[in-house]
Amino acid sequence: MDLNTVVEIRDARHPAPWRPGDAWLGGGTYLFSEPQPHLRRLIDLSRTGWIPVQRHRDGSVEIAATCTIAELSGFGKGLAAEAAPLFERCCRAFLASFKIWNMATLGGNLCNGLPAGPMISLTAALDGECLLVAQDGARRRVRVVDFVTGAGRKVLREGELLRSVTLPARALACRTAFRQASLYGLGRSGVLVIGTLDPLDGSLAVTVTASTVRPVRLWFPLPPTAQALRAALGSAVADDEWFDDIHGLPEWRRHMTFRYAEEIRRELAQQEAR
Repeated sequence: MDLNTVVEIRDARHPAPWRPGDAWLGGGTYLFSEPQPHLRRLIDLSRTGWIPVQRHRDGSVEIAATCTIAELSGFGKGLAAEAAPLFERCCRAFLASFKIWNMATLGGNLCNGLPAGPMISLTAALDGECLLVAQDGARRRVRVVDFVTGAGRKVLREGELLRSVTLPARALACRTAFRQASLYGLGRSGVLVIGTLDPLDGSLAVTVTASTVRPVRLWFPLPPTAQALRAALGSAVADDEWFDDIHGLPEWRRHMTFRYAEEIRRELAQQEAR
């Protein structure tokens, strides 16, 4: 879609004072999908030269905001880590064409803050941490579960940039379980639940996205009982935090979330017992 209110595109390598009507341009799959009448200038990140995704010496993985879904999928396939299959599962949760895969970015998915954003699911489940850069160069770090605060709401300040997301080595060593539900065979995720089991201390984390307006991550020092898990989920998600749109009613999303969380608890607990 043409953005007929945009009068300038500026290279992000040559910064200029931020002003009303500015927006960061990554892959552009959202920006150019619908009218953006409030925009006047786009700050293009495509020439920044950021390494899409890399593994550091400490075993952590840093994913640039400009990393495309195709690049992340390729990296996950070659990653020697227990949690590696989760990369492809979440990339496939896009249910998008190859054109989108080669343009859409991790940063765009997080910064849109949509409940069904599968890069939010992946990075929240693996305890990711966002690196945010302000216009004056100041940096701060925010966990992914705290970065998205509601449907389309983030903690980004005016002009602030999501530079990258880092996944800790310990999370990448976890065993994982994945459940996803949609009302349609090729529909948007209505429920997406991921479990991670830490082999070092036996702790279990259950991360809920798509069914809730914000990512919810529950951590247990040991795998809980079914009753304890259900109680924790009930306490963590308020009644008005179950998402409601054409892709699923809140009651259905809640029911499927509890069902999948229990399936994941059993699956990972059985793996721990082996």
